[in-house]
Amino acid sequence: MSNDTLLALLAYAFVTSITPGPNNLMLLTSGVNFGFTRTIPHMLGVGIGFVVMLLAVGLGVGAVLTAFPALHTGLKIAGGVYLLYLAWKIAMARSFDGGDESQARPMTFLEAAAFQWVNPKAWVMAVTAMAVYANPASPLLSVVLIGLIFGLVNLPSVSTWAGFGMALRGFLSDPARLKWFNIAMGILLAATLWPMLK
Repeated sequence: MSNDTLLALLAYAFVTSITPGPNNLMLLTSGVNFGFTRTIPHMLGVGIGFVVMLLAVGLGVGAVLTAFPALHTGLKIAGGVYLLYLAWKIAMARSFDGGDESQARPMTFLEAAAFQWVNPKAWVMAVTAMAVYANPASPLLSVVLIGLIFGLVNLPSVSTWAGFGMALRGFLSDPARLKWFNIAMGILLAATLWPMLK
């Protein structure tokens, strides 16, 4: 991979990892509601889960989905339904750390890693990265390099959102502000489905 291609890949990984999307909105909300430390498993699940999915796409899963459009459609529907469920849970959260809501908790590592497989933005990022930056002359090496680059860039990027959420905890300690913040985050998370519906 040439230096120019590597720089372009780094820029692509950074821009797609730091911009708003389902993962980053959920991490922002988790940072607000549960704090940075309790959100770490969620952050690691996003970072590692995405790299695993990215490698799988580079090694052929993307071709399988192209060959079987019904499977791709089913994945999109499952992802959309799950995203709406998460948006509802976020919108209904009313207190920090779950408060008296016994079932409120941050997303676990495995839940966050599994979510990557139904996250529309993650699929677009993975398929585009492999289509544009994988080198047919050395496919395995380039797939691993792309995964490594995303692994190095993605985790610090998504952690920024959880950190920003943590910084907002003081301002949102007022129950009314927290209520409206969570409602807004739930609506924004549901709105991330719009590109998938086009």
